[in-house]
Amino acid sequence: MFKINEEIKNKIVLALDVDTLQEAKDLVEKLKPYVGVFKVGLQLYTRCGNEIIKFMNENNLEYFLDIKLNDIPNTVEKASKNVIENGAYFFNVHCLGGFKMLSSSVKGAYEAFESLKKRGRLVKKPIVLGVTVLTSLNDEVFEKEFRLDAKTDVLVENLALLAKKANLSGVVASCFEAKRIKELCGDDFIVLCPGIRPKFANSDDQKRLATPKFAFSQGADFIVLGRAVTANENPILAIEKIYEEIEGE
Repeated sequence: MFKINEEIKNKIVLALDVDTLQEAKDLVEKLKPYVGVFKVGLQLYTRCGNEIIKFMNENNLEYFLDIKLNDIPNTVEKASKNVIENGAYFFNVHCLGGFKMLSSSVKGAYEAFESLKKRGRLVKKPIVLGVTVLTSLNDEVFEKEFRLDAKTDVLVENLALLAKKANLSGVVASCFEAKRIKELCGDDFIVLCPGIRPKFANSDDQKRLATPKFAFSQGADFIVLGRAVTANENPILAIEKIYEEIEGE
């Protein structure tokens, strides 16, 4: 019988990027022994709305609400408050929304947290992450499409420092910047790394990719796994191979 490494499990975030609630439920049922946190992103959330949130809450599942809030500060503050009140405690906002928006998100989240505690609800302290630069972007895109000469790693570092200043819990960034972010912002500043592909998977639409083992070596607190597992004919075998890849020499 396959032995699950609990330390690895608690750092794995599985993206439920599917089109139906039933598909999501099936994946959760199959993979919950191997996964610490499930990610509810825009694809599933815009299809199923609060049905998937209700399912997660009723089954006491750890989940990351990956909705990347980015709007004027007042709107993001209210939306962040709603996120916490609806049962999520782990979500993200875009760092490019600026300091005021980021700090407003934290304010809304913590107001909801304190209100729920006063009402006797057992809730976890909010984790608010700032999205730095999407892993589908790179220096070439910045130069050709945005007409910016800033390097990706420099922009990520600056946005991480902005998130730290705004009292966010951490950031979403590629593992190539994770070590430097930890140096700048401290070991307790969370770095969640998307763009993760095991050796046996293809790159899909990502540009800055790395293996799970490399991401952890760079200080990633969480890694996001997606299609390499969820689109596999045998998702259990796929995730077991990933465990073996991480633990191997």
